[in-house]
Amino acid sequence: MAKKNVQLNKALTIFLSIISLIIGFCAGIGGFYIYDRKTNNLYKSDYVYGDIEMHFMELGNGYSGDSCYIKCGDVDILVDAGSRTDSSSTIAQYLDTQVTDKKLEYVIVTHADRDHIAGFAGDSKNASVFSRYKVDTIIDFPRTNKTGSAETNTLKKYYQERDKKVTEGAKHYNALQCYNNTDGGQRTYQLTDSISLNILYNYYYENSSPDENNYSVCFQIEDGSNKYLFTGDLEKDGEERLVKNNQLDKVKLFKAGHHGSKTSSNDVLLDVIQPEMCVVTCCAGSVEYTQNLENTFPTQLFIDRISKWTDKVYVTTVGTIAKNEKDKWEDVSYTSFNGNIVVKFKKGKATVECSNNNTLLKDSDWLKNNRVIPDAWKSAA
Repeated sequence: MAKKNVQLNKALTIFLSIISLIIGFCAGIGGFYIYDRKTNNLYKSDYVYGDIEMHFMELGNGYSGDSCYIKCGDVDILVDAGSRTDSSSTIAQYLDTQVTDKKLEYVIVTHADRDHIAGFAGDSKNASVFSRYKVDTIIDFPRTNKTGSAETNTLKKYYQERDKKVTEGAKHYNALQCYNNTDGGQRTYQLTDSISLNILYNYYYENSSPDENNYSVCFQIEDGSNKYLFTGDLEKDGEERLVKNNQLDKVKLFKAGHHGSKTSSNDVLLDVIQPEMCVVTCCAGSVEYTQNLENTFPTQLFIDRISKWTDKVYVTTVGTIAKNEKDKWEDVSYTSFNGNIVVKFKKGKATVECSNNNTLLKDSDWLKNNRVIPDAWKSAA
């Protein structure tokens, strides 16, 4: 009898070892599986998540613009480098605290507006962000309308600095080449075992638009079931086509389109992605683009729309304005709103760390003094 029990124990040990190996193998290929003894089946219990950080930077001035550093394991990504040429030093100072090997694996440049490329262009006093780091891959916009505009010189300088990096060995693709998997570009870049960078299809990669913003490179980072969406400055028409042409789903984080303007982050997109968190990269209340205070970033219309889905909205910078001798509003000063906003996902769980404070937009004095608090945020208070 004892001999029989020993044989049974050996058989059970072998069986359990085989099951453990199967589970380990399944987890290694991107999911975690559990053995159900009642049904004798393996079923998928949860995703295996990696670690990802998204750093939405202040830009050293009172102008709205974009620059976001993303870290996935050992992979360093820089998205845009606005808002002015002097921002390049501010961006580099921040990156130097994060990019210890001085190498950016990916640089994504969403479109040709100055508030997204000026730091890459640089000037005689401010070296280009490109010149400060080794770069492996550059992905940028396939189209632009900037011929003869006031920003053309900045764009030319961007091209010059980009092409220097290519001669040094960087690979360069536009977003259409990536989406089509042509000329060496890839629609999907595997950043870690579980995290991928996916270039989305934007109709305006290959069709003209009167609005430069619609040429924005759109992409999504995916980590298991967690998704993080970046649409540059895409406007309403572009958002409608983005939803139509891509299989979008709920996202953990959405970088607000066009700095929280009234023409971006529309219901057609938000109703699909239903963001749990939103970051607005702007100088709140700045009259850089308009004298209509309701339409300064972040606008009332944007706030009303995003409030339906989340109250976790963060803003980088805030400005102070005053009337001048011509009875026109002008920007006087700026300071940190939340400051540099760092969103970290560790094993799928989110934390937010801001350099100034973690006050949500809905709880800020700026909102109370300059906007109408949406009903959804009143009930969440």
